[in-house]
Amino acid sequence: MAESDDWLSVGKIVGVQGLQGELRVNPASDFPERFTAPGPRWLRSRQGGEPTEIQLKKGRQLPGKSLFVVRFEGINNRGAAEALVGQELLVSADDRPELEEGEFHLLDLVGLDARLSAAGPSIGSVTNLISGGNDLLEVTTADSRKLLIPFVEAIVPEVHLNEGWLLITPPPGLLEL
Repeated sequence: MAESDDWLSVGKIVGVQGLQGELRVNPASDFPERFTAPGPRWLRSRQGGEPTEIQLKKGRQLPGKSLFVVRFEGINNRGAAEALVGQELLVSADDRPELEEGEFHLLDLVGLDARLSAAGPSIGSVTNLISGGNDLLEVTTADSRKLLIPFVEAIVPEVHLNEGWLLITPPPGLLEL
């Protein structure tokens, strides 16, 4: 997940929808308003570089899917939309929604140590987040193995942001995959 101190990646443009310039976005955010509320967003090309501002006019979630369909100002046909496929959708890093008790910004989890018990040693560090149907934490162990841990309360029951660690209670065999 490409991040800097100034930007948060909230999704990736993965395709066009129809002929009128609508785009499909695979979200990397649990906040639907990132894709539905009009206002400024930024796009960063696959090659990286400085993001360019674009105005989100409207958006909607596809029924039964995690994809959103968005419309940007000035993108009015399929050709213009196709030129944006593959770009990252960004928001300003200071544009973070307020959270309820027990909620977390997923990006804050990167860098936390993963432990099997509160007093136990670290089994690795959260190095990436994979968004999809369910969020996965990628934990890299000391021997460079990559473990994919579903970020659900049954498996990650405790997150201690201030202390820099989270507790995982994996089902049998998960850590051996």
